[in-house]
Amino acid sequence: MRLAEYPDDIAFATAIGILPARHAARPPNPSVPSKFLTEARLFRRLGISKVLISNMLVRANRNGTTLEAELLANGAIVESTYYEALAEILDLPFLPELDPAQVEDIAGADSQLVDPTVVRLRHPVRPPITAIVPSAARLTYLAERLAQSPGLRMTLAATTPSAVRSALWQAGQKRRLRESIDQLFGSAPEASARITLWGRQGFYTGAALTLALVLAVAEPTAALLVLHIVLSFFFFATFFIRLVALVATKRQQKRLRPAPPAGRRPVYSIFVALYREAAVVPQLIDTLNRLEWPASRLDIKLICEADDQETLDAMAAMRLGPQYEVVAVPAGRPRTKPKALTYALGAARGEYLVIYDAEDRIDPMQLEEAWRTFEASPPETVCLQAPLVITNARESWVSALFALEYAGLFRVLLPRLAAARMPMPLGGTSNHFRTRVLQAVGGWDPFNVTEDADLGLRLYRKGYRCGTLTRPTYEEAPTEVHAWLGQRSRWFKGWLQTWLVVMRRPSMLIREMGLGASIVFQVLIGGLILSSLAHPLIVAYIALITGQLLSGQAYNVGALQLTLFVMDMANIFGSYAIFVALGRAGMTPPERAAVGRKWMLTPVYWLLASRAAWRAVRELRSNPFFWNKTAHRPASVKTEAAVGTSS
Repeated sequence: MRLAEYPDDIAFATAIGILPARHAARPPNPSVPSKFLTEARLFRRLGISKVLISNMLVRANRNGTTLEAELLANGAIVESTYYEALAEILDLPFLPELDPAQVEDIAGADSQLVDPTVVRLRHPVRPPITAIVPSAARLTYLAERLAQSPGLRMTLAATTPSAVRSALWQAGQKRRLRESIDQLFGSAPEASARITLWGRQGFYTGAALTLALVLAVAEPTAALLVLHIVLSFFFFATFFIRLVALVATKRQQKRLRPAPPAGRRPVYSIFVALYREAAVVPQLIDTLNRLEWPASRLDIKLICEADDQETLDAMAAMRLGPQYEVVAVPAGRPRTKPKALTYALGAARGEYLVIYDAEDRIDPMQLEEAWRTFEASPPETVCLQAPLVITNARESWVSALFALEYAGLFRVLLPRLAAARMPMPLGGTSNHFRTRVLQAVGGWDPFNVTEDADLGLRLYRKGYRCGTLTRPTYEEAPTEVHAWLGQRSRWFKGWLQTWLVVMRRPSMLIREMGLGASIVFQVLIGGLILSSLAHPLIVAYIALITGQLLSGQAYNVGALQLTLFVMDMANIFGSYAIFVALGRAGMTPPERAAVGRKWMLTPVYWLLASRAAWRAVRELRSNPFFWNKTAHRPASVKTEAAVGTSS
């Protein structure tokens, strides 16, 4: 950050002596806050240069932090060396590491993960010791207390924030793992996908299947007709919603960026769940380091499975700043991303929290836009979805169609749903939350393999709303059919889980969401699932009737069959067309050029989606919580060249 980047910089710099008074835009402040002067004297005593102290004081004033926080975040002082120096000043023993076996995992212990200041250590043969984290602001107070009560030195020791957090993470890991798995199910069991068919759902499902089977045997023609009409309705409904979004996008004006809010930037928590991601760790750290947000106001948690040693080693090999914390999640089932995120949720320090994937490349100004949007939005807006942009559309027809799909979803459909205050199925990354609300609703469901869609709908049912951003997150799509099928099968399985959870009490759903929003949910989630499952059947029917018409057997095609044929043709080819049109409407010219004519393979792409949907139905019964891991690699293309934008 540069001096005088903000209006108060020159006046503040003049007040603390960086600039002479003649450079001030207005009369200098008569005094520097006493906390800054106290800190400055301490750090001069510790040998820090006046120039560095002055520069860090400007940052502290701008960011609403302390000189101590800025020096640590900047890397100007080493945490262990600094706190050892404070221990010497206080004449206390220094503990660079704490034994987790001696830490009591008592009620409220996790609060020290947020703001580590003190922890109690019990030894089997010696008296207990209280390990404290001294600070520049409290140093005078601590020194006075120790002078008044010299005996306290026998029961106190100094340590570092990292040592406290590390010991607490390990001491409470079993309890925290149990809570992360059971919390949502224990507090709101009907909102958890832990049980696939809840209560009467099993009975109704069995009864419906039995009735359908009986009808198919007794009146096959009538059964097929009813099924055909239902499927045609859902096809048309999904087509219609996307058509409305496309038309609205053509008419909407360019979005205005919200004005900068008053006040200092808050602490922003960034959660990244990693599993077998050693290859992309360097890229991840590089993109996180590029974020335009004060390092002293960042709380970055890299959340990794404790038995994923390769990824842990890759992170250990990186030079991570003080804003980073590696959280090792103990092994336990279900082994899912939402379980890992929930495990770390109680330790979030930020007023806002964002989720990223390990392979993401983030627009550096995304946090800034999210903060401004939150501050300009009503309190019920608790989540913002950033657009996900695919940058490797040229690599294969699969990645090209994936890019087209994402462009239509994140840059056309979701913004229109947000503008209409309709329920939004979130993407799996780049969701920004108000942290306290996220914690209050129970976080993510560890048993739902599309935790994003589930959480977006749960927030909506509780009266909250989601919005969208314009600053993107860049990703690379799978390029091979096998990898794409695995990922899409997991998504369909999660959407099935979400639909079953939301539909446990249909009458309550309508009361909480309203009739219109309930219908939109049914079309977006239920319609997507049903139309994907039925897609090959509709295509087969079109092929059958087309064959009869072309072979001179038109007399065998009745009026009803012909009507259904026309409806199916309109639905299928209309859906293909709107899929392509939505995607192209959301793309930049270079992106459209990267897709080229691969959009002509949309019918094949949809048939593959149907295969993934049927695979998901099978997995929902046999292996409902299995997380089909998508392998990632460092980005192989330059982002700006791929999408025609500059981050």
